[in-house]
Amino acid sequence: SGDINRLHLLANDFPNIQLSCGADDQALEFFVWGARSWVCAGGNFAPEAHIALYEACVVRQDFITGRKIMAAMLPLMSVLEQGGKFGQCIKHATALRGLPAGPPRNPLAPLNESEQAALAEVIQKMNNDIAAIQAG
Repeated sequence: SGDINRLHLLANDFPNIQLSCGADDQALEFFVWGARSWVCAGGNFAPEAHIALYEACVVRQDFITGRKIMAAMLPLMSVLEQGGKFGQCIKHATALRGLPAGPPRNPLAPLNESEQAALAEVIQKMNNDIAAIQAG
């Protein structure tokens, strides 16, 4: 639903259900509350970042590192979730990764050159920041 309060309700009132996150920008909170899975579009073009967050939070239960990784991911999440061009961003980002997904369907238009450059920059910064976090 996107309502983080539902997470608290589900975790507390239904402890026998398995939580899974379906929102890129809520993964840390879901992992803190016991989720062990995450469905996210960003994993298609930035799997290393998403795996780093999963391994920190789920595998090692290291939420301090998880918070640092999520903080590094938030600028990308902001571009994806708040820019109004989620699908176009995903398609361009997968193309940057060497996995072209084709153009957006009408009536959507692809990202313009400045949007493409901004997306590439935020992805590169995220990758660099997460690499530095992992290096210690």
